[in-house]
Amino acid sequence: MAKKKQTRKKAAKRKATKKKAAARKPVAKRKSVAKKPLKKKAAARKFKKKKVAKKPVGKRKAAKKKAKRAASLGRPKFTGEAALDQVFKEDYHARQIFTFLGVSSLKELEKFGPEEIVDRLSAPLVQTVQQIRKRLADHNRHLAGDLDYAVQRKQQRMGK
Repeated sequence: MAKKKQTRKKAAKRKATKKKAAARKPVAKRKSVAKKPLKKKAAARKFKKKKVAKKPVGKRKAAKKKAKRAASLGRPKFTGEAALDQVFKEDYHARQIFTFLGVSSLKELEKFGPEEIVDRLSAPLVQTVQQIRKRLADHNRHLAGDLDYAVQRKQQRMGK
């Protein structure tokens, strides 16, 4: 005998109906009520409160610790003994500066401030430009806008 297949009966679908919004009643406007003046005793008590001088609050230690933590860079990605040539492989100009400064590790480089590096690098340029100005002034010549220096140099030479 063949078994009879059981079929499920499908639930009848409900038709979507729009619900009507309940009619709203208009809100009654409130009447403004005039404020009553305070009684004399209550008003007197209000202004008789003594002002207490507050002590200046000192800085909390927790706030200081948070500020120090925020300035941290976290764990360094390179050790202090790391070679600068390995860290700055692609930057030829940076490696030239390291050679000029005579440093080879990150620890040695970190001893310098940015202004100090610029001063050390630019000092030879400034000295060379001064030598050029002197030599030109000695031959009665000058750079653009540098006539005053040439005149002063010539007067100093003549005074000797």
